[in-house]
Amino acid sequence: MKRIALPAAIVALIALAALVLPMLLPWSHDAIDWDHVRAAPATAGHWLGTDELGRDRLARLAVATRITLAVALAAALVSMLVGIGWGMIAGWAGGRTDELMMRIVDALYALPFMFIVIVLMVVFGRSILLVFVGIGLVEWLTMARIVRGQVMTLRHRPFVLAAEASGVPVRVILARHILPNIAGVALAYLTLTLPGIIMIESFLSFLGLGVQEPLTSLGILVKEGADDMDVAPMGLLVPGGVMVTLLVCLTLVGERLRDRFA
Repeated sequence: MKRIALPAAIVALIALAALVLPMLLPWSHDAIDWDHVRAAPATAGHWLGTDELGRDRLARLAVATRITLAVALAAALVSMLVGIGWGMIAGWAGGRTDELMMRIVDALYALPFMFIVIVLMVVFGRSILLVFVGIGLVEWLTMARIVRGQVMTLRHRPFVLAAEASGVPVRVILARHILPNIAGVALAYLTLTLPGIIMIESFLSFLGLGVQEPLTSLGILVKEGADDMDVAPMGLLVPGGVMVTLLVCLTLVGERLRDRFA
């Protein structure tokens, strides 16, 4: 677990800073300082300067990190709930039910997931709720496959067979005997889905289909920084660095949890 401590601590520090900084800074993320538009870093209390509208870059970075992490966690939870439920039913039922359910998963795998999310945004409108629900409903497929395999392995273990032979209801067996034994693997792969979800959310926000103003996200800041990098490179480097750090650390945590529980 020592190998997990450092990347997990970095993620925790970034999340803590995103929560605390907006309460400490004199400027909110959407406040405009008309006297200091495109201000250089450390000017008039703007530690990272201001953007082309005079908004404090540090305040926007804190809120963007908070929104990105919130969307990623919410989408991952949706993915976990749907994936675990689908995988447990398929793995326990077996036979034609399992075959049908996994063919549905295969069919959904064949569809371009980004296209599905974009269609949801266009049809139902752009809202932060739809962002994490849409991403979560796309990202559950791998979780379902993993959980199904674990359930099929546990299905014939002696303690499960004994519970089944003694007349314990299936729902109780799944809740008390199966779920606790797959929780570690599910947690590991849940952590591994977070970097992918952050990338999807950032890409959608980069395209203008994700989080909408006055809220912001790391994807929006990267887009704004890329448009303005010739005159204000910090606007791209800082949010880009935060995003890369989150992706690397979350991937390391997920891989080490997977090695531990797999």
